[in-house]
Amino acid sequence: MTTPGDDSRTEQAWREIVENYGERAVLPDEDARRPAPERAVEPVDDADDHHAEAPADDLDDTHDDLHEVAEVDRFRPPPAPPLPRPRTWQRGVAWSGVFVAPLLALVIGLFSIYVNPLVGWALLAWFVGGFGYLVREMPRSPRDPWDDGSRV
Repeated sequence: MTTPGDDSRTEQAWREIVENYGERAVLPDEDARRPAPERAVEPVDDADDHHAEAPADDLDDTHDDLHEVAEVDRFRPPPAPPLPRPRTWQRGVAWSGVFVAPLLALVIGLFSIYVNPLVGWALLAWFVGGFGYLVREMPRSPRDPWDDGSRV
């Protein structure tokens, strides 16, 4: 609730806010500790503002000092663990068995090329063996245990 005496204080406070709009307010520590009725209202003076009178070179030096301190305190993650060695030749043989063996069988059949029946059985074994190897090497559990595979 406001009393008739508070209106003049409110108007004065608004007037000061409007007059000092965009400027940095200076609040001394000792005034902040005193109770509200004892506080003295001091006008803001631009000469007291350090940044208003500092040349551009001083501001750059201050910024560099802050940047150096921040650079030292930055978080650096631990080094990453080494990557696992891939079994490229095993997977390469398996994938080529899945794709190359049927392709060779198709070419042999389309051009009616006579080959020993053991070549046909070898192509079939290569296909089945590569497919079986790839299925056996598949992960048994999902990458994320909580993920059920659904997508939104």
